Order: sequence, then structure tokens, then C-alpha cells
Amino acid sequence: MAGADGDDSLYPIAVLIDELRNEDVQLRLNSIKKLSTIALALGVERTRTELLPFLTDTIYDEDEVLLALAEQLGNFTMLVGGPEYVHCLLPPLESLATVEETVVRDKAVESLRKISQEHSPVDLEVHFEPLTLVMPTLRQAAEDKSWRVRYMVADKFSELQKAVGPEITKNDLVPAFQNLLKDCEAEVRAAAANKVKEFCENLPEDNREQIIMTHILPCVKELVSDTNQHVKSALASVIMGLSTILGKDNTIEHLLPLFLAQLKDECPEVRLNIISNLDCVNEVIGIRQLSQSLLPAIVELAEDAKWRVRLAIIEYMPLLAGQLGVEFFDEKLNTLCMAWLIDHVYAIREAATCNLMKLVEKFGAEWAQNTIVPKVLGMANDPNYLHRMTTLFCINALSKACGQEITTKQMLPVVLKMSNDQVANVRFNVAKSLQKIGPILDSNALQTEVKPVLEKLASDTDMDVKYFAQEAISVLALA
Repeated sequence: MAGADGDDSLYPIAVLIDELRNEDVQLRLNSIKKLSTIALALGVERTRTELLPFLTDTIYDEDEVLLALAEQLGNFTMLVGGPEYVHCLLPPLESLATVEETVVRDKAVESLRKISQEHSPVDLEVHFEPLTLVMPTLRQAAEDKSWRVRYMVADKFSELQKAVGPEITKNDLVPAFQNLLKDCEAEVRAAAANKVKEFCENLPEDNREQIIMTHILPCVKELVSDTNQHVKSALASVIMGLSTILGKDNTIEHLLPLFLAQLKDECPEVRLNIISNLDCVNEVIGIRQLSQSLLPAIVELAEDAKWRVRLAIIEYMPLLAGQLGVEFFDEKLNTLCMAWLIDHVYAIREAATCNLMKLVEKFGAEWAQNTIVPKVLGMANDPNYLHRMTTLFCINALSKACGQEITTKQMLPVVLKMSNDQVANVRFNVAKSLQKIGPILDSNALQTEVKPVLEKLASDTDMDVKYFAQEAISVLALA
């Protein structure tokens, strides 16, 4: 009987061996997906002593089978006896992490990271950290002759940092990161620069500031004046985040001079990346510290020859306005915002209109009435019909934020007057504007002022004007 019992207890492994040798890939895949059931049947000890060695020795198969195996093993901690025995999963996952197919390797690494969290600190040092002697390999990769290998190390640096823990980070990764920031290849420096904030954030708290100030900041200072614009741009996209890590005094003394230098950089992307991340600095030291240098940088970007650069700065204007306050905005930036409304690129004029709406939402209707609306309405008499149309687009955008009184008393008369414009494009946009602002007006204004003008436009000689006038009459129920 004992022998028979022995045979029965071997049955799950025997079936697995048969299925894994089967020519049908699907059958092999199904057997891998049933591994947890087999492990349960075997019990923790036999899973460790029989199942895992068998799997480790037979890792050669189709990629999808190996992928399924790599995923399954990430959930095997309790099936091998809990955290105390989780190191038994390292050999098969180590093998899977070296196969040719990237997807399998990535899944094996994901599972390794998962089970590493279930190791005790002592087990990590004994079992996990020696894995394929990872640190010598990593050091070798960080200094590899091929810049593409060094680039990949820089690109994955944050993940490596989280995987190896604080002690190895302090002793090994900090010097490696310094070297990558000083690499002879611009692509590697850019990839490392991109990770500066994340790397600093993940440093151990007890000596984070000391490591940054002593080891990282000197490299960052050099990168601010790097010869390659991609490196400078990558750094500018993350450097502002250091202010929240280093605090007010360090930011004012050490980081502020770097921000000011970057705001004057000849590369527009660098200036733009600094401006787009101002909220980080605003939280720590307030934006006033930067305001004097900020203004020339904004003006230059606002007038940049590349329209996409102009577009990007417009999109940050409401954020800037909120941080700088209404007085600074009116004094320094208002003129700029109005100038965008007559830009030769339509996308800029459209974004500038949207920008005005956001500013009115931020600063209020009274500010709009005194500051923005008169200038917008003044454009209705511009000799360029495109600028006259921009007046209508602005009215469409601003009417809701400005409210009924301003729309009725100040905007509506200008729209109605423009119904006599010589250009058909302007006239049909009048019809569209009346349809847009109609719901904001009271019924008296609709009946006595809007309806007669729409009826006149509905019998216009231009087909488009007729169409949009008739549509507005229908939508506003004025028929």
C-alpha cells in the first residue's frame, strides 16, 4: 500500500512531465497555467524539492509557455512555504530573465521584483542580491563601451534604484549615476538628466539632502550649460522638482541661480520647460523670486519664430497669471495676450481666445469688463477681416464667463453692427455668434434686437450666411 500511495503522490508531477513533453503547444500552455493546482497537490516541501528543480531544468519552450511560467512563479510565495522559502523561486526566474524574448524577460523581472518584496532584509542580502551577481554586471553595463547599453542603464535607473534598495543605492548607484550624468554621449546624459528628480526623490531620507548637495548638484550645475540642447531640455523638464525635495533655503541659494540661467537659455524648449514647471517652485519659495527674469523669457517665447513654441507658452498663461497675480499680469502680460489674438497663425489666435476665457474665469467679470472686453471689441473695426472675425470668436468664448449684463450691453451691439460687414465670412460668423450668445440674453433682447438681424441675414445673397442665419433662428426658437 505504501508503494501505491507513493505512486499516487507522484501522479501530478508525472502528468505535468507528460504534458510538458507533448507536441501540442496549447496543451503545454494549459499545464503551466495549472501549476498552482499541481503545487497545492504536492504540498510545499515537494513543490520546493521536486517541482521547482524540474521547472528550472526544463526551461526551453515556446515564448508564450515561458511567459505563462514567468507570470505563475511570481504568485508562488505561499505555495513554497511563505517568505522564509521564497528564495527557492529565484533559480527558475533567474533562468527566465536571461531568455532571448524580451516579453518573457520583462515578465520574469516583474515577478522577481514582486517576490523581492517578500524577502526579509537578511534573505535579500543572502539570496537575492547575489542574483547573476547583479552589481558587477550593472557596474559593467553603466561603463559599457556601447553608448546604447549605457543609455539603457540611464533610462531604467529609477527601476534599478528601487530594486536594489537604499544601501546599494548609496554605495554603488550614486557614483554610477554621477558618471552617467557626465557621460561623453549626449543621449546618455539626456536620459540620466531626465531621471534626476526621480533618483533624488527615491534616495534614503536620512541622508538624501547630503547626497544631493554633495554628489548630484555639482553634476546638475554642469548640465545647465551643456553643449547639447536635448540634454539641457531634459534637465529643465525635471529640475524644478528638486525645490520641493531640498526646501526653501537650498532652493534660494543653490537652485534659483540655475533656474534663472535656464530662463535665459538660447534654446526655447529649455525656457519653456522651466516655465511649464513653475508650480513646483511657487510652492516652495513663491514665484516673485523669479518674476523679474521670468518676464523677458515669457516675452521671447511669446514672439518665437516657431508657432508651436508660441502655442505652448499661451497654454501656460492662465497658470502663470494665477501665480503672478492680477496686478503683475495687467502690467506686464496683458498686452502680450492681446497681441496673440492677431497672430498670423490660426491655431495661435484660437488658443489666445481660449486663454482669454480662462483668464476671465480666474480674475472675474469685472476685471474682464475693464481690461479685456474694450480691447476685444475695438478689433471689430480692424481693416483685416480675420481680426474682425477674432472679435466674434472672443465674444463666443467670453460671453458665458462675463454674464448677461456685459454680454447684452457691451458685446451684443458690436455683433449686431458687424452683420453689415462686407465680407460674407464675417456675416455668417455673426449668425453663429448670435446663436452662441442667444441663451445668455434675455427674451426682450432676443425678440427686439437679435431676431430682426437674423431675419435680414436669412435673406442674404450668400448661401452660407443664409444657412447659418436660418439655423440660429431655428435653434433660438425665433421663427
